Amino acid sequence: MKKITLYACLFLAAGLATYFFILKEEDQQVKVETVKAVKGTINHIITATGTIEPLTQVEVGTQVSGVIQKIYVDYNSKVKSGQLLAELDKTNLSATLEEANASLNTALNEQNYLQKNFDRIAKLYQSKKVSQVDYEEAEYKLNNSKGVVAQRKSDVSRAKTNLGYANIYSPIDGVVLSRSVDEGQTVAASYSTPTLFTIAQDLKQMQVEAAVDEADIGQVKVGQRVIFSVDAYPDDEFSGTITQVRLEPIEESNVITYTVIIKAENPDLKLMPGLTASISAYTLELSDVLTLQAKALRFEPDRQILRAYMSNFQEDGKTNLAEAQNPENNNMVPVGMPPKFKENHPRGELSENEKIVWIKNDDDIRPQKIVIGESDGVQVQIIEGLAEGDEVVYAMEISDPPRERGEGEMGEPSSPFMPQRPGSNRKK
Repeated sequence: MKKITLYACLFLAAGLATYFFILKEEDQQVKVETVKAVKGTINHIITATGTIEPLTQVEVGTQVSGVIQKIYVDYNSKVKSGQLLAELDKTNLSATLEEANASLNTALNEQNYLQKNFDRIAKLYQSKKVSQVDYEEAEYKLNNSKGVVAQRKSDVSRAKTNLGYANIYSPIDGVVLSRSVDEGQTVAASYSTPTLFTIAQDLKQMQVEAAVDEADIGQVKVGQRVIFSVDAYPDDEFSGTITQVRLEPIEESNVITYTVIIKAENPDLKLMPGLTASISAYTLELSDVLTLQAKALRFEPDRQILRAYMSNFQEDGKTNLAEAQNPENNNMVPVGMPPKFKENHPRGELSENEKIVWIKNDDDIRPQKIVIGESDGVQVQIIEGLAEGDEVVYAMEISDPPRERGEGEMGEPSSPFMPQRPGSNRKK
């Protein structure tokens, strides 16, 4: 009795194993995933941060010391070139000018007297009535007086200029960004020129001074397009053009950056000086070129799965895995594959810009050599080897069909020898 029970269990186990093997083998299929070659855009983008600044910004100062007597502009005032911005107290400067004029008049009187004296001595010298020494002495005094007159004229000119410096004028048309002094304040210009006002020329045209990392600066060129945003207007996108790449390196915390100037239009005056900009510079832009997703270039088919898929190993849409996995078929060439592409197609003979991809045409999958160009990491430019609309394989795998009636909860076939759970045959 025990032997009969043992044989029955062995028979049942063998039947179950045979059932599962045959059923799984017949139901499994090869799933092929493809992408199409399409027209698109290839972009290279580098990112950086920068500061919004006016195109032209002038710091207005004073070359003379004194007390600020009157200020005529304030923050954000619009000014014209030559407009009076402020005045210094002119009392001391006017006194200095008067003193210089008085000294000049004295020197002119002295010169006139010595000139007349020289003229008399010159006539006497010609008639041999005075000595040569007297003549030369008169000439010497006259020349000295001329030098003194020239010096006094220079003092008068300097005093007039300093008096003119007491009036502070705008050098450009623009807007006052800052005012550093108040009325009654004393400014000293002895060692350096103090800044009184900062004026921006035209806020409708701004520039971004961006700090670009040394790893990216080699890709940056004048004329490239840039888009950027500022925290003040997070939903707005601004555009600009690179106008200058400065060669001066800037080191901070052992990091080298280079300053890149980006010109941007600001018609709505949203961009204000000092705002921080997050920029994206397009170092490469290729529009309307044939592209392919880069993942298709990395695909290498499994030879057994590929053989299983090809028409020599298909029956009514089912994959004959046992035939595909037969070691005797390892050197067979799938239908549609040129003999030279057996299993080891000549990847070693490809140049840097040549790749092998696998094209799907109906039920046929075959290798194709292509020539690629630029890449943005996601899309690759196709120069040669593919046409728009070609389907390129990027994945092949064995997959099970959807679970049907009679399968278990996890999609596995249920055995007819096993008892059914109550209600498992209930229609849903």
